[in-house]
Formats: sequence, structure tokens, C-alpha cells
Amino acid sequence: MPTGRRLNGLLLVAIPVLLVGWLIIYPIFAAIITTIWVEDGESSKFSIASYRFFFSDAYSLGNLTLTLWTTAVCAVLLIACGLPIALYLRFSRSPLAGYIQGLAIFPMFVPSVILSYALIRTIGPNGAVDILLHSIGLPKLPTPYLTPWGPVIGLVWDNLPLTVLMLTAGLGGISNSSVEAARDVGAGPLRVFVHIILPRMGNSLLVASSFAVLGIFSSFTLPYVLGPASPEMMGPFMSRTFNDLYDPLNAKTQAVICFAFCLVFGLFYVYSIARNQEKTSR
Repeated sequence: MPTGRRLNGLLLVAIPVLLVGWLIIYPIFAAIITTIWVEDGESSKFSIASYRFFFSDAYSLGNLTLTLWTTAVCAVLLIACGLPIALYLRFSRSPLAGYIQGLAIFPMFVPSVILSYALIRTIGPNGAVDILLHSIGLPKLPTPYLTPWGPVIGLVWDNLPLTVLMLTAGLGGISNSSVEAARDVGAGPLRVFVHIILPRMGNSLLVASSFAVLGIFSSFTLPYVLGPASPEMMGPFMSRTFNDLYDPLNAKTQAVICFAFCLVFGLFYVYSIARNQEKTSR
């Protein structure tokens, strides 16, 4: 490759790389350093007291546990809901598929604040569901609003479009001829899915799960509006620690711990991309 073209390529990627370093990488390392190298009067010293406090505080551990539980439940529900929709969109030839795709993608264009208050008016106390049940003489159902299930409903709805799009893109790499060949030898729908479709969707499932986990773990608006006050997810917990308790050190510590958990899922995503490129290059 000529030197001029190589230099132009480096210049094209320099600006986004610098922005990533300035806006993401630098704040991460700055937060880590300021949580382990803290000021003590007029001097600074190495200390992990804030981390010891977090992992010994029952309330902090309760918030982390709730966040991990919500993330795991939402990830499972997203795959369980998004995969059938993606399969239908990929293999259906019905005109109805276009409408199904529009409905599946529609939540992407609804802001989280609007979605939160729409869910409150629908499934909250004296909401549309309660009014409908009362009108036909049925008792009210326990509302998920201000319970751990409130954010789960909102986060699944909010993240479903991206999950469906990624799974549908992964299914696009499965040829119709392989599916038809399996059907010709007598394989039923379940056998075709288990032996033909599912083995070729491992990368797509991993990518979709990683994106869902990263988005849900760092969410703020939906858990803040729909979730319980205690325990609370890490997003509202960090905001309250910083703004209400005026404790930036512990807020940064919580952010670093969240980053460590998200880094694990991010590595899964990087691994899946690298493995996919390795298979493509062969």
C-alpha cells in the first residue's frame, strides 16, 4: 500500500480514536486512579477503603444484586421474545411480516421518559389495566410499578428492537437451501431449528446478549421511574450517591465496579467479533 494512502487511512481513524480516548478511556482511568489514590489532608495516599466499604455494605451489595438480577432476567426475556420474532421475519413470506417488523422496531423511536409514564398509566395503580378489569367485574392485579419487575418490563420493551434487528441480521447468513434440504429429508421445524439454525446463530446470540447486558446494566431512566426506591439499580444509586449524599468518591467507586462487570460482557463481544472475522478469513 502506498505511503500516502496509508497516511490518509490513519488520519481518517485518528479523530474517532482520539474522541474515544478523551471521552471514554481517559475518564475510566481517571476514575480508577482517584478511587485508589485518595487525598488525605494535604497529601495523597493509596487506599482501597471505598471498595472495602462497598463490598461490606449490605445496602450497596443489595443494589448490585438487584442490578445483576434485572440484567440477567431482561437478557433471557429479550432472547426469548426476540428470537421467535426474528425467525418469523426471516422465513415468513406473508405480507403481515412487514407490519410485525414495524411493531417490533417501534419502541426504538419512543423516548424512555415517555415509555416510563406510558407504562405507569397502563400497568400502574388505577391504570388502564385496572380500569379494564374493574369494568368487567374482575379484581385488580398486583401492579409491577415500583417493584423489581417494573424496570424489567420497561427495559425489555426498550431493548427489544435492537435485539430483533441483530438476530434478524444473524439469520440472514443462513441460506434457504440448507433449511429446505433438511426439510426434504424429513426434518421437522424443531429439528431444523436445533440442528441447522441454532448452531449458526451462536455469534449473533452472543452479540445480541452482550449489547442487551451492557445497555441494561447502565440504564438509568427506566429503573429510576419504574423501580423501587430500596433496593435500587446501580444507575439511580450512583446518581443519588453523587447528587444527594455529596459523596463523589463512593459514586466513582460504584462506577468503577459497574465498569468491571460490563468489561466482562464487553470482552465476550470482542471475542465473538474476532472469532467471526477469523472464520471469514479462512
